[in-house]
Amino acid sequence: MAVEVAAGVMTSPQLTEEVAPRRNPLRQLLRDPLAGTGLALVTALVLAAVFAPLLTPLDPAAVDATGRLQNPSAEHLLGTDELGRDLLSRVLFGARWSLGIAGLATLVVMVIGVLIGIISGYYGGLLDTLVMRVVDVLLAFPSLVLYLAIVGTLGPGVKNVFFALIAISWAGYARIVRGLVLSARERDYVRASLALGAGDRRLMLRHILPNVVSPVVVLASLQAGGMILALAALGFFGLGAQPPTPEWGTMINQSRLYLQSAPMLMLVPGLAISLAVLGFNLLGDGLRDVLDPRVGRSR
Repeated sequence: MAVEVAAGVMTSPQLTEEVAPRRNPLRQLLRDPLAGTGLALVTALVLAAVFAPLLTPLDPAAVDATGRLQNPSAEHLLGTDELGRDLLSRVLFGARWSLGIAGLATLVVMVIGVLIGIISGYYGGLLDTLVMRVVDVLLAFPSLVLYLAIVGTLGPGVKNVFFALIAISWAGYARIVRGLVLSARERDYVRASLALGAGDRRLMLRHILPNVVSPVVVLASLQAGGMILALAALGFFGLGAQPPTPEWGTMINQSRLYLQSAPMLMLVPGLAISLAVLGFNLLGDGLRDVLDPRVGRSR
């Protein structure tokens, strides 16, 4: 009788709802003013990049020698650059390169880092030792120095920048995921599944991987801002997208000689980079609070 009562209490829908209320991550994210601001900034920049041809009818590569360094006007809302190209068009189309390359690189790095971290942490032994020594080497140097070394060796260009971002940035994911896997594989439900005959693939995909998704999503949202900064830095050094490609870092590099006579040429792409990084950082902080409620309660 006591067992039946206990079972009835534990399975009571009302009590279950009180003990573990349903959580709406999006609603919790929007409830945080800073996280909502970050989500709004990221959404606005992504929409501006996607709908750039609709937002401005002017060709970002069209040169007009007679309209150089014009002030903002009805025809050119942000003015023109040193070659007479519309600045607004170049910033909007530059968002496609900066956000697109940074977003794709973050996604690829996340997948590679998670796979390497899970395999290294699960199997351990010599494989884990070798992987972690490589990770230690990659994390021992500033990322920008390694980016410059790789792109400087391979030559400037978007493809080489993309390869450099991937070749270096996976190490951070691998170290974090490996630590989470070491903790998860010692839990009772993993040991029970192993005792019941579950294979390595099933254990890694069905039992261990769900435990690393939340921290990885937070890390990816935070690292996306770093990717944008790295891409802009390489473009500023002349190693990224080459003219006339409208990329934010390249635009700042080309306009540095006109800082006093036409400061808008540097301020506009610089402001775009700042807003993008700020948006991803605020969004990452909000996701951390939503996906790990203990962090939010401790504040």
